[in-house]
Amino acid sequence: MTAARAVEPRRAPWRLLAVAAAVLLVVAVLVLCSGGPAHAEVLPDDQGEGVSIDINGVDGSPSGSILTLLGITLLSVAPALLLMMSSFTKIFVVLAMTRNALSLPTIPPNQVLAGLSLFLSLFIMWPVLTEINTLAVQPYIDGALTFTQAVDIGQGPLREWMLHYTREEDLALMTRMAGQDNPDDAASVPMYTLIPAFMISELRAAFIIGFVIFVPFLVIDLVVAAALMSMGMMMLPPVMISLPFKILLFILVDGWGLIIKALLESYGGVG
Repeated sequence: MTAARAVEPRRAPWRLLAVAAAVLLVVAVLVLCSGGPAHAEVLPDDQGEGVSIDINGVDGSPSGSILTLLGITLLSVAPALLLMMSSFTKIFVVLAMTRNALSLPTIPPNQVLAGLSLFLSLFIMWPVLTEINTLAVQPYIDGALTFTQAVDIGQGPLREWMLHYTREEDLALMTRMAGQDNPDDAASVPMYTLIPAFMISELRAAFIIGFVIFVPFLVIDLVVAAALMSMGMMMLPPVMISLPFKILLFILVDGWGLIIKALLESYGGVG
C-alpha cells in the first residue's frame, strides 16, 4: 500500500504534462479554425453526398489559417531544404576547411560561418527565389492557382538552377541506383534523384576548393617543421610558429575576399 502511494506522486507530473499538451492542442486547433474565412457550402443532392468544406476563403484565396499552417510547416522543413537544395552546404564546407587550414578549429565559431553561409546563399539564389515568388507564391495567395499547381510551377526555377550545377555523372549515378531510365529532358528529372545528385556535386566542388586552399598553408607548415628540425627544436610544436605566418599571409592576400569571390564565381556571380 505504501509503495503504491509512493509511486503515484511520480506519475502526477506526467499526467499534468499530458493534460497541458491536450489543452495546447485544442487551443491550436481553435486558433487555426477561427483564423481565416473558411466556409462550408451545401451541395444539391445531384452534385454530391451532402456538405463539402472549402479551405479557401469566400473570394477563392487561401484563408489566413491555411497560410499560417503552411508557414509553420515550411519553417519546420526549412533547415533540410536549405541544406539539400541551395548553395549553403558548399559554402559552409569551404569556410570550415579554410578555418581548419589556418589551424583555428574554433575561430570563427560555427554560428558565424553558418550566418555568413546563409546570407551568401540568399545572395546567390535571390533571382531564383524572386522568380518562384512571382510565378507561384503570389498567384497562390491571390487565389489564381491551387496548391498543387503552385508547387508544380514553383519547383521549375529551382529545378533548372540545381540542374545547372549538377554533374551529369552524378545524375546518371543516382538514376542508375534508382533503377530508372534516362530522362528525356530536364523537366522529366525526378526530384528524388536530382537532390542527392546535386548534393554530391556540391560536396565535390567544395572539396576541390578546399584542397586549393590547403596547399599554401601546408607549405608553410612543412617549411616551419623543417626549420625547427634543423635547429634541434623537436619538442616545440610547429603549429605555434606557423600559425602567425598563416594568419599574416591570409591577411596580406585578402583571404576572405578571395574565397567569397571564388564561391560567387562558381555560381556565375549571382543566380
